[in-house]
Amino acid sequence: MGICMAAAATALSLSSCGNKKAHENPFLKPYETIYEIPPFEDILIEDYIPAFDAGIAEAKASIDSIVNNPEAPTFANTILPLDNLSPTLERVMGVLMSLTEAHSSAELTEVSENLLPRYTAFNDELMMNQGLFNRVKALYDSRDSLGLAHDETRALEETYRQFARNGALLTPEKQEQLKAVNSRLTDLYLKFNKNLLASNNAFEIVVENEADLAGIPASTVANAAEEAKSRGKEGKWVFTLHAPSRLPVLQYADNRDLREQMWKGYTSNAQTGDNDNRPVIADIVKTRAEKAAIMGYPDFASYMTADVMAKTPQAAEELLMSIWKPAKAKVAMEVAEMQALSDKLGNDFKIAPWDYYYFAEKVRQDKYALDENEIRPYFAVDSVTKGIFSMAEKLYGITFEPIADAPKYHPDVKVYDVKDSEGKHLAVFMTDYFTRASKRQGAWMEELKTSWINPDGTADRPIVYNVGNFSKPTADAPSLLTIDEVQTMFHEFGHGLHGMLSRARLKSQSGTSVDRDFVEFPSQFHEHWAFQPELLKEYAHHYQTGELIPDSLVQKINAASKHNMGFMTAELVGAALLDLNWGHLNPEGDIDVMAFENSVAEKLGMPEQLTFRYRSPYFKHIFGDEGYASGYYTYLWAEVLDADGFEMFAEKGVFDPECAARMKTVLESGSSEDPMVLYENFRGHRPEAAALLRQRGLTD
Repeated sequence: MGICMAAAATALSLSSCGNKKAHENPFLKPYETIYEIPPFEDILIEDYIPAFDAGIAEAKASIDSIVNNPEAPTFANTILPLDNLSPTLERVMGVLMSLTEAHSSAELTEVSENLLPRYTAFNDELMMNQGLFNRVKALYDSRDSLGLAHDETRALEETYRQFARNGALLTPEKQEQLKAVNSRLTDLYLKFNKNLLASNNAFEIVVENEADLAGIPASTVANAAEEAKSRGKEGKWVFTLHAPSRLPVLQYADNRDLREQMWKGYTSNAQTGDNDNRPVIADIVKTRAEKAAIMGYPDFASYMTADVMAKTPQAAEELLMSIWKPAKAKVAMEVAEMQALSDKLGNDFKIAPWDYYYFAEKVRQDKYALDENEIRPYFAVDSVTKGIFSMAEKLYGITFEPIADAPKYHPDVKVYDVKDSEGKHLAVFMTDYFTRASKRQGAWMEELKTSWINPDGTADRPIVYNVGNFSKPTADAPSLLTIDEVQTMFHEFGHGLHGMLSRARLKSQSGTSVDRDFVEFPSQFHEHWAFQPELLKEYAHHYQTGELIPDSLVQKINAASKHNMGFMTAELVGAALLDLNWGHLNPEGDIDVMAFENSVAEKLGMPEQLTFRYRSPYFKHIFGDEGYASGYYTYLWAEVLDADGFEMFAEKGVFDPECAARMKTVLESGSSEDPMVLYENFRGHRPEAAALLRQRGLTD
């Protein structure tokens, strides 16, 4: 966390000279910055723990005031205060969790290892507070006679479910067992993430012979040269496991040995030495099974799916298997095409996993005359940013204005004032798109502050951010995105819109606070606009000439949109099924992590040319925390919704005002309404799974 440490050094220097007043902990009062953006430059590493302590004390005082209230429980004196126990704790945990993922350091990791177990313990104490639960239960039992508004009833029911799912109905003995299990899991998640980040950063492939770089895009080669220079290896090229480095090697490198080295390095990530995540996973799986048993469920997958749209792991598996079979058949067709092309080129080898990306690209060029290196100059990061903003304005009437001198946690971050159709402030939106060692892999959306409506009718608006891991600009060119990276930007921006547009009254129902198998619907839905000709005219301009992307290229992009979809679907479905299989496991003895993973692949009949999208030791979605544990299937569950929903836009027009207004209602509602009700009101019928197969080209 270089900014904070630098700020600390500056503060100490000024303090010693007597030129500045003593440092004030920024977390301990509302931020005095524009729109209450955290004042990152003023936050010192030593501010976190005292602020956390103060926040916990503040929260406990709020809990005591609810429990000891002599008045009978009401929604106003019990549920509403639970929505806002401690602004101090929200401030410090919001920044800590954000920077731990996006801009970490050894010092911040140490703080996280101190505070996250304590935060887990506090949440356990909250959820098992019998006096508090008694008030919630009294309201829940009489909810039909309270005359509550619909969103209030949903909030009450969800609060009761959360207490029940977190142990409030357990005996005191079982509660103590659950606390111990949760504490152990928190420690294991921290260890998994720490190992993964260290393993990612430790791996490198050093290339000394320029001839070995044949086929790799010039921008990737330039970044590899800069990476080598930063590691004291000037004159060489260094490739890493970060996607902007890894994927171009697999997709374009003519050197087969280099592709194999990269593929094996990635698929064996976090499996050696001090960073080996296999024993961590074994402990996580055992501990999760113990948690499920304490909670009265047959396995962890059943526990995790019980209160979302799927309801059971079997429902999720049924959907996944209906996709797996046609995807697997499509893979066989794709491999046959690649093998035929490889043979035609005079190669004498059988297509292996490290050849898949490479020959899929060769087939795409052969079938569609589509060369991604020809496309990328039209998709500089700033251009695509213009595209997502233009989409939002056309669909929802919102605009984005840069905020000069806004606080930011890293120089790469850009900050925008989001305004509604009347020019009123709607949200703060921040972007952080480039890869660095202090950032975990992947792309995501998160909030530093959510939104809600105050009792006096005034609104607190959110602070939303998107994070990516795209190639850094070089001295000669901006960051140029691949087709997949363009879709990633639209995907995460879809999550961002869910947060920015929220009009839910209650903080707990705001934005993306929805069922896990509904949360990916808005993100995947907005991917559809990335390559719509009407929108491309707004943003896809060549970074050097300013030329609009030619219609011929747009036609090629859309013609090839279903290319390689068997591979992409099978590795995704495979990972989702692997996740659920881990959730079903109730181990009695030792666990051989890779043997179990291989047994799942064998059971599925996984094609030998591919593997799971994420192998277990680096499957952060399911082992880095519980956010997507036994829930990775939600991407495909939500794709049923987005595929079916977009067919309405495809029929009526991609910027049809009536369709857009319906979707805006979904985004504004958060979880103030049941997700299936929201979907049916939007689409006019329940989602149809066949749309997903049509969208992915897996059926006629």
